[in-house]
This record gives sequence, C-alpha cells and structure tokens, in this order.
Amino acid sequence: MEAIMKTFIYIDAFNLYFGAVRGTPYKWLNIDQLCHILLPRHEITQIKYFTARVNARPSDPDQPTRQATYLRALSTIQNLSTYCGHFLTHIVKMPLAYPVPGQNAYVDVFKTEEKGSDVNLATQLLHDAHCNRFECAVIISGDSDLLMPLQIVKDDLHKPVGVINPQHIPCKVLQNHATFYKHIRKSALIKSQFPSTMQDAKGNFTKPSGW
Repeated sequence: MEAIMKTFIYIDAFNLYFGAVRGTPYKWLNIDQLCHILLPRHEITQIKYFTARVNARPSDPDQPTRQATYLRALSTIQNLSTYCGHFLTHIVKMPLAYPVPGQNAYVDVFKTEEKGSDVNLATQLLHDAHCNRFECAVIISGDSDLLMPLQIVKDDLHKPVGVINPQHIPCKVLQNHATFYKHIRKSALIKSQFPSTMQDAKGNFTKPSGW
C-alpha cells in the first residue's frame, strides 16, 4: 500500500478561479474538501492560498464584497493561510482590432495586472521545502512560470511535487516535470461546496447572491 505523505498545498487563486469556477455555480468552493477528494492518499497538513484583493469596477461594484465574503469562508478552514499580492493599473497604448482607415489605429486603455501571487507561491514552496516542512507538495495552477521552483524542489531537494491544473487545456511544461499531474473534475467541484449559510467568530454569513 502506498504510504500516506505529509502534504502542503499551494494554490494560485486566480488561476483556479478563471480555470475552474468562473461562469459556473461552483464558486463557493471549499478548498479543503476539494483537496481531500483529489488527494485521498495524502495527509494535507497545510493549504496556502495566494490571491490579491480586487477593486470595485463601475460594471461590478460588489466584486470586493463577494471576494471578502469568500475569504471569510476560507478562514474557517483551520489549516489554510492566505497570502495577498496586489493589483497594478496603468494606461497603455493598444492597437485596435479593426482600425478605421484614416483614423488613429491605437487607443489608450487601462491595463490591470495582478502582481505577487506567483512569486509568493514560489517563495513559500522553496522555503518550506528547504525547511523540510513537507514530504510532498502539490501546486494547484496551470501557470508554466512555476516550472523552475517545481524542478528545484523535485530534482535538487528530492521531494515529490504534484500539479493539479484548473485549466481545461493541459500545461505540457508542468505535466512533463511534475511527479504526478491531474485536472479538476466537475464532480469534485460539485461535492466541494460550502454550506449556503456559515458561521465564524463574528456570526453568521451567507454565500454571495448569484453564486
């Protein structure tokens, strides 16, 4: 029988959101339950969740409130820690897809980029590995930028590193180097939802409307 390994989970939150739950009724995701379904032979001792606080937009002013409610739900998971990066917004000049002859083919647009999550994830993964805090690491992301820290932990520190890709399209770079590689099944998302009404030290709260 395969030995049960002490496992740390590292989650790229926006990769998980855009890859697996955006546009679905499964946004109220209990990550601890999801990990136990996907990794039944692992002792999950720590979950590290890497995200950034979103800003209100004219088209969606309630976005920060929904995120805060979800982070509140995640805080009820005892072995989960959240690490926040940040967003940078700046004006860039972009070409029009269908320029009008005789008119300017470029326009100024606001470009918003999430900063810090992938670096924070890689840093935590490498630090935990060097401190020998886990027997196995699992990255939930399809971002190929995480290849080098994965290789260092697996090849130099000789610890297994699995990848669970939220994206529908395989990430061949990670797939070719991970100790094991999985995708998130819809059935696992369905079985991993928080209850609609929850309670913490501050009182009761409910799943955001529309989720």
